[in-house]
Amino acid sequence: MANKDKINNKNNSDTQKTSQLPLFYKKPMPLDAKKHNNLSLKKNFGFNFTREINAVPVNMIEMPQISHNYPIAFSPDENATPVAILGLRDNENLFIDAQGNWDERAYIPAYIRRYPFIFSELPDSDQLTLCIDNISEIVETSTEQPFFNAEGKPSDLANNALEFCKSYHAASVQTLEFSKAIADSGLLIEREAQINISGNRRINFSGFRIIDEKKFAELDDKVFLEWRAKGWLPFLYAHLFSGSQWQNLTRRLNQVIDKEAA
Repeated sequence: MANKDKINNKNNSDTQKTSQLPLFYKKPMPLDAKKHNNLSLKKNFGFNFTREINAVPVNMIEMPQISHNYPIAFSPDENATPVAILGLRDNENLFIDAQGNWDERAYIPAYIRRYPFIFSELPDSDQLTLCIDNISEIVETSTEQPFFNAEGKPSDLANNALEFCKSYHAASVQTLEFSKAIADSGLLIEREAQINISGNRRINFSGFRIIDEKKFAELDDKVFLEWRAKGWLPFLYAHLFSGSQWQNLTRRLNQVIDKEAA
């Protein structure tokens, strides 16, 4: 019996330019010292917010780390966003346990580590402001992990989040240039992975693209040298090497299926 599973990730954007919210975020709220001086981040909220996601956007610079644990694919839209594949069935992340803990042996993508903070672009301005996902699972009224100190200044938590979001935003801008060049190069091809799972069954995983190795080998020398000068080649090779991680996902899925059948 074959199932048709696809990547189910939303658009990845630092800014809220449309009504569509980025993946994971439900109620992003700009942090304000006057309004939120009594609010804190809940301790140890875990990774349950990722439980029903089978792919997450990644930045170019983290692709070498990603390649050690996850297959890297590119989204089928015109942005060709690089994504880490977390699961082979819809609404299933194979890297968290029942308690919401991430597999300690696996690298955690930066998009996930950034949550629940995110930058938002202010209306009619190029200025970015730090936001928090204002939901009860994340934010509470307490002094445990405050966003602002008694003087109304950002706490160490908020400052660290701000610096991380700055770094993430800069990396995402670099990634946009990288992925657009790949999309325009004609190297990407649609791919469907046929996965053999327990019980002599097979599932087909589709809705993603990869770089065609033959086309990459035939890439115009001028373009190749341009990409080398930009420092992109290690990230391209990381994508190609990550293909071996499909077996890792299959092993993880078979372990889940065996537990379900027990």
